[in-house]
Amino acid sequence: MAIRVALMGAGGKMGGRITRNIRNLPDYEVMYVEISQDAQVEMSKHGIHTTSQEEALSKAEVVILALPDRYIGRVTQDIVPKLQPGAMVMSLDPAAAYAGVIPLREDLSYFVAHPCHTSLFNEETTDEARQDWFGGVHAAQDIVCALHQGPENDYAKGEVIARHIYAPVIDSYRVTVEQMAILEPALVETFAATLVTALKEAFDEAVKMGVPPKAAEAFLMGHLRTEIGIVFGYAGFPFSDGAKLAITQAYDKIFKPDWKAQIFTRDALKESVAQITDSL
Repeated sequence: MAIRVALMGAGGKMGGRITRNIRNLPDYEVMYVEISQDAQVEMSKHGIHTTSQEEALSKAEVVILALPDRYIGRVTQDIVPKLQPGAMVMSLDPAAAYAGVIPLREDLSYFVAHPCHTSLFNEETTDEARQDWFGGVHAAQDIVCALHQGPENDYAKGEVIARHIYAPVIDSYRVTVEQMAILEPALVETFAATLVTALKEAFDEAVKMGVPPKAAEAFLMGHLRTEIGIVFGYAGFPFSDGAKLAITQAYDKIFKPDWKAQIFTRDALKESVAQITDSL
């Protein structure tokens, strides 16, 4: 029997990705909830018609929150009381769950699932897949999942749905909500995205100093793959002595001594998700 799903924010960027992946699956009866009239018009062009929030929530067995983090706390204050007992609330990001802005009912399950996106070391062979920068359209990806609250057998139910909404999926990894929050925002946004932004700034400086942009890009992208392969143990060989010396000399110039404590502590994590969910 098809699972009745209320897709909140169905006309948004993430809602659109989920719609493409599950709208034709017999496993689900999807009710598309979208408050933007412009988005509703755009959806209707593709044969997708919306359901009122009241009707969708009264029927839903699973509610998928394809909404920006800063809205989830406010929206779920209205959604959660209207759900039938035994329903599952599925978040697509750990911030709201970890920040505690989603109201919890003992008779509901709460599940969080997030994509890992296509790996830097992927083996995609088609141009479409290689140009799928998000993943879950043409390119395969891994996912992480957490059962925030609910009976243990609901983990399997949530994971199956997550595999469908993020398809094609390679592996699924079970983590806790806190562990997922350590991954995002702390590891991949607060830290890694900042490093990548600094990499682009360093690239721009090299170009300003006269290096041809195409040469600088080719040199940087090639070296990044090799360097990541070395550091994470894929390559099977070490840095050269010259590279080791450069790293040693530059590390303290670039990083503050307490940078890990500023990002990878529970207090820092709580503050970060509170800012993301606008719950400070």
